[in-house]
Parts: sequence; C-alpha cells; structure tokens
Amino acid sequence: MRELYITENQADERIDRYLSEVLNDFSRSYIQKLIRNEQVCVNQMPTKASYRLVPGDLVMVIIPENQEPDIVPEKIPLDILYEDSDIIIVNKPKQMVVHPAPGHYSGTLVNALMYHCGAGLSGINGVMRPGIVHRIDMDTTGSLVVCKNDAAHQSLAEQLKVHSIKRVYSAIVHGNIRDDNGTIDAPIGRHPVDRKKMSIHAKSSKPAITHYKVLKRFEGGKTSAAGCPKGYTYVECRLETGRTHQIRVHMASIGHPLLGDPVYGPHNCPFHGLQGQTLHAKTLGLNHPRTGEYLEVEAPLPEYFLELLERLQ
Repeated sequence: MRELYITENQADERIDRYLSEVLNDFSRSYIQKLIRNEQVCVNQMPTKASYRLVPGDLVMVIIPENQEPDIVPEKIPLDILYEDSDIIIVNKPKQMVVHPAPGHYSGTLVNALMYHCGAGLSGINGVMRPGIVHRIDMDTTGSLVVCKNDAAHQSLAEQLKVHSIKRVYSAIVHGNIRDDNGTIDAPIGRHPVDRKKMSIHAKSSKPAITHYKVLKRFEGGKTSAAGCPKGYTYVECRLETGRTHQIRVHMASIGHPLLGDPVYGPHNCPFHGLQGQTLHAKTLGLNHPRTGEYLEVEAPLPEYFLELLERLQ
C-alpha cells in the first residue's frame, strides 16, 4: 500500500491525474481502474477519479501484486541475421511485439526465441523478458540483438549505457527536409498529458540525440495528409542515445513525422493499408561480448518499405 499526503502545491488537482504522475509506472487508465475497484481511498473513504485534492488529504493506494502469466515457447519462424553461443541477432517483422506484456502474451519475439533457444537465454530481465537487452516498437522492423547468457547481457547493457552500439535506421517522413543532414538534440520524457506518448516538452526528461541524413526527396509524391507538408523524404537516422520512440518523437518535433505513424503523425494516412510507422532498424554494430571484436549486421529493407519507395518515385 502507498500512503501519500497532499500539500498546498498539489491541491485542486484531479486525483487520477495526480496519481498517474506520482506513480509513473502506471497509466492513467490503470489508476482509474484502481479507483473504480475502490483500491484508492481519500481519508479512508473510497473516492472518484474526478475528486480534486485538498491540502492535508491522506491518499491510500492499494496496488495488486502482479501475477505473471506462464510464457510458453511457440514455433514462430525467425529471420536470423547472426547467431553464436552468446548472442542472436534477428530481423524483427512488422506487427510483432518484442516481449510479453498485457494484451500480448503470445506471438511475441520472446515466445519465438524460447522455442528456438530453449533455456539458453539470459535471465537478468526476468521471466517476461528473457534475453532482451533493448527493444524496438511493434511496427518497427529490423535488427535486434538478444543475449543467450548473463555475461553477454551485462556486456551489451554497458555498451548501450555508454552509447557505443551503432544503430542506424531507415525512415520515410512527411515533407521535404531542407538540409541534407542535421542533428536533433532534444531531451525526451513521458508526455505531460498522454501517458502513452513521449515528448520533448516533458517535465522529467533524459538526454536524446538523433543524427539524420537525407537519402532522397520525393517532390512529386502523393499529397501528404492534412496538417503535414507536401512531399516525402527518405532518411537515415543514427541514434546517439536510445530513448523510447526517439526517432518518431524527434522527427515529429521538427515538423517531419514518420509516414504511417498513428501516434505522432497525422490521423489520416495517405497510403491505404500501411500499418504503423515507416521505420526500419537497418544497421546494428557492437563489440562482441566474448571476443571484443566489432560485429556489424544489416537487415534488408522489408518488402512494404521497398514498395513504398517505388510508389513515391
């Protein structure tokens, strides 16, 4: 149980919004569910999500213990770019979640890896994320490294921490970017209102740097969706840091959201049937955790991406 005392500075704020900021591991909708289930009390009485806090209030929150479901191996094909006794690098397809989470307990990359690797995955991140040292979004395709033992996991986690892993992405964005290359240096944190989004305007944020290079501009492409500049640009983005949704947030922040991005882009996608953002983790380079030798792999552009480039010609 969490007990929280309300001060003058916190007064008059809705309790659901206040708790989603204080308990930032949980979404506002989850907090509202706790309130409906009478697991949130103010001065020992159940409350409503719309209740506005008063100085001196005692807020008590009961957070149920997580019951982790059994994650089972599944025979799902893997596109393996590299594999040895320490690591495996896969080319993740579109619409595949990396590890199990509420609403996605099967069909994930972890389910497939458990079948392929058996018990040979690192356990540092627990039973829900065995072997997973970094992630890419469900609708982002491309290269992702997974660790088969804890020593490999610790080595790659340290490389990620010091930003020594090379990660280069291919993307198509709305509008014609004026400069041939550039750097976006804008800290990223949880969106102040929408907890499912990230933002460069967050109160609490972490440094985030993206370097981009224009590969091709499409002046005569289809007209972009409402609210976006006309034309499209095929770009390469290199991550110096690796924050959640970093490329998606950064490109949107300079007025060039990713084509197909349902969160940071326009609501109406001009290309029928496109599922999610046009983003591909193309190149991954790292120092091998056992030998120390530099290893680089490249995931070929997926078919849908190549077809889009052809249509934009």
